[in-house]
Amino acid sequence: MTSSALVPPEQPLAMPEQDFSRAFQDGGAPKGLDDDADGSVPQNDTRWRLLVFLPAILATAALVWVMQGWFAQDGFMGLEKVLLALIGFSFFWICFTVSTVFTGILSLWQQKPVIPRGPVRPMQVALLMPVYNEEPWYVLGSARSMLEELTARGGGHTYAMFILSDTRSDSIATQERASVAALRVQLGPDVPLYYRRRAQNTARKSGNIADWVRRWGAGYEAMLILDADSLMSGRAIRRLADALSRDPSAGLIQSLPQLIGAQSVFGRMQQFASGAYGLALAEGLARWAGHEGNYWGHNAIIRTRAFAACAGLPPLRARLGRKRRETEIMSHDFVEAGLLRRAGWSVQFLPRIRGSYEETPQTLTDHILRDRRWCQGNLQHLRLLGARGFRTVSRFHLLHGAISYLMAPLWFTLLVIWALVGRSEEASIRTYFSEANPTMPSWPDMSEPRHVLVILLIYTMLLAPKLLSIAALPLTGARFADYGGKGRFAISALSEVLLAILYAPILMVQQMIAVLRTILGLQRGWSPQARSGGHYALRSLALAHSAETISGLLLWAGILAGVISLWLLPIALSLSLAVPLSALSGLQAPRGQRHWMGTREVYAEPTISRSARKARRELQAYLTTRQQEPAE
Repeated sequence: MTSSALVPPEQPLAMPEQDFSRAFQDGGAPKGLDDDADGSVPQNDTRWRLLVFLPAILATAALVWVMQGWFAQDGFMGLEKVLLALIGFSFFWICFTVSTVFTGILSLWQQKPVIPRGPVRPMQVALLMPVYNEEPWYVLGSARSMLEELTARGGGHTYAMFILSDTRSDSIATQERASVAALRVQLGPDVPLYYRRRAQNTARKSGNIADWVRRWGAGYEAMLILDADSLMSGRAIRRLADALSRDPSAGLIQSLPQLIGAQSVFGRMQQFASGAYGLALAEGLARWAGHEGNYWGHNAIIRTRAFAACAGLPPLRARLGRKRRETEIMSHDFVEAGLLRRAGWSVQFLPRIRGSYEETPQTLTDHILRDRRWCQGNLQHLRLLGARGFRTVSRFHLLHGAISYLMAPLWFTLLVIWALVGRSEEASIRTYFSEANPTMPSWPDMSEPRHVLVILLIYTMLLAPKLLSIAALPLTGARFADYGGKGRFAISALSEVLLAILYAPILMVQQMIAVLRTILGLQRGWSPQARSGGHYALRSLALAHSAETISGLLLWAGILAGVISLWLLPIALSLSLAVPLSALSGLQAPRGQRHWMGTREVYAEPTISRSARKARRELQAYLTTRQQEPAE
């Protein structure tokens, strides 16, 4: 069957490139959404934002005020001001996370869902699944299970699934076409399933979606964007479509994907953290963002004409000497959300819609490789902070994404300074502000009780989001019984916290390396994720984690010599064990402990997940048999 037989007749829709140097208002956007020309913010959104930002600002100001008093005792010097600024900057983002969780808990306690209410008008919805060199049986197995659930559930909306291939391998593309053709026969003519493969994967995923909009977008009022590892229940898809239909001001509605399918130590750690702690944080984010939410690139529904009119991405232009160079926007999702919002459409986040799933990297190495790509894209957003017409909150989303990576070199700098300061003025790698060395500042003695209390405060604030989320778990509709009971939940939570403490310093160093690679132009390419986890030799792991290992051994040497604070012992342990910890990350969960760090989806597997596994096995068997058949 030819590719042309696997696509419907084209229904073109114009999608012009936007201009970041000019503000833009979409004439099709509803008037009086929430902020008119005066730039006013809805009162409800303002209250939620004050609840998040004000405590974080006040707590940071209090800590900086206390610490500046310590530094100023023997004279305030320039280096001390830099250190104080770094500490204050870091502490604000810690406090911001804590206050977001607090706000989420308050919202859950009030039991007032954000989901819009009103009549539902039937829509034509396209389910778009971009793929790039993925296992065809895996992707199409998921597609089949979603289409079957939607068909069985019925409802007012009509759906069509498009597999949008950017695959470069001809052999994989052949399997994709064969899989789609087989599923079309199984599903029947009443279930639309289409396949298109681009000759060139220009602009990667964003270009893939834009190509569909320009060729078929006019035929569908809404498009639901999926990733190759996305899985959504029919009920979740319908609730997203209903929410968009009910709210004519909505340009994009993002769901909260839960992690599923993790079998490795690292994957289970990520999955449990998402399932146990994620909803309170997500609820807080949904409240303070209001109608100016963000987009994570998948498991979200978008109004097609709004997207076409407002979110066409131009290349970014940068000047290098006398030359101008164009680069594509890599982390396109944040930018597309900002463009929709500046044009007058709302961007919403509905974390209470259950049944939206995705997968997570199975090993530390796979996570690091993905993180490097995300770092490259998020740092690129710094160049868009001055774009004309972007709302303040949209700029904050862009900044926050970049800061999440820039925090790594900042934390590493603080670690180095702390190590150099040592245990006290007498026991330090360097001697400060003495008669023999009068040019250096007088650092606080970090062994004093008041300074120890500050260190404990910072460590507590880092753990606070997890502890608060556990306390608020009953407010999310979950029970400890859903996690195997209080005993198993406690063991899982303790395991996750201990593993997170061990992996955090390693991730800090690796994110710092990612930032440096991006700045130096060494990070290139955007290869697909290893869904089942890659396999890496010990030599490769040793080379990949050499920076952590050396840093850890230096910290150990300083601690054993008595010149580096014992407070750095957990960090030294983690960094020096980076290679075995990386190897551990890919190991399967302990035998006989299938529920170790288990979430609700582990103890009670969703129907859509079971259906997808069955469909994948059948399709994999079909492709294997087809390959073994002799050519005619």
